[in-house]
Amino acid sequence: MNLTHLRVLEAVARYESVSEAAKELHYSQPSVSHHLARLEAATGARLVQRVGRGIRLTPEGELLALRAREIVGRVEAASVELAAQIGLRAGRVRVAGFQTVLSTIIPKAAAELSASYPGVELNLVDVHPVEGLRMLRAGHVDIALVFRHASTPDEEEGFRLTHLLDDPLYLISREPGQRLADHRDSAWVGGCERCRSALVTACERAGFTPRIAYSSDDMVVVQSLVAAGMGVATLPGLALRAHRTPGIHATEIAGNSRQIFAVTYGEPPDPPATTALIKILKAIV
Repeated sequence: MNLTHLRVLEAVARYESVSEAAKELHYSQPSVSHHLARLEAATGARLVQRVGRGIRLTPEGELLALRAREIVGRVEAASVELAAQIGLRAGRVRVAGFQTVLSTIIPKAAAELSASYPGVELNLVDVHPVEGLRMLRAGHVDIALVFRHASTPDEEEGFRLTHLLDDPLYLISREPGQRLADHRDSAWVGGCERCRSALVTACERAGFTPRIAYSSDDMVVVQSLVAAGMGVATLPGLALRAHRTPGIHATEIAGNSRQIFAVTYGEPPDPPATTALIKILKAIV
């Protein structure tokens, strides 16, 4: 007996059909029949019998098919484990992320990856999620870390999203206990055109359009302007975890969280190093 014979018998047993087993194994029907005949010769037992236009296994065939299923499953599991082990000895994972996730979650994940798999090389690039997805689709990175709001359009076909966490939005002001509605006439510090959508949406839900007097995507600059009394702002929770300027107060804005995802592209499975990092990210958050 050899592994090919056992794979053929296992497939025939599942489908009770030579033709269906041939399709799954990408063999011709005569080839499947040939392997069955060789297996019968090797075992000295009749394993299949004709029933009308189909076939069925004999008691001896059912017994061997049961063991074949176990053997094939163990061999496949061993192959997957070995490939993962080899890949994680000398692999590489390239990550595109945005500022707040790179300054909070990724350092811990990088340390864990290095400790668990010292042979895996980690490459990082700081880009907006839109650019990150473009790099992922082009094959320049293996994982894109992105955020999505309720109004964010769905990603194109081929992207696979793994949810990591929900990141709440906060009102940043000099006084505690403030509400958005308290600042309908205030100056606002907003991000660039494509980064201020969360701010604008939250204010519009509160019944006004914010007057954006200052524009910056740097969380340190935003907080410093608020601390200096130049205006108010909104920031996600990760930004406050990364840096907190003295003299500011943060009040969570209910119902305005963004979702953080690790995105891969193409059909699974992902490379072992990619899978390992995503697993670490999920554990950390």
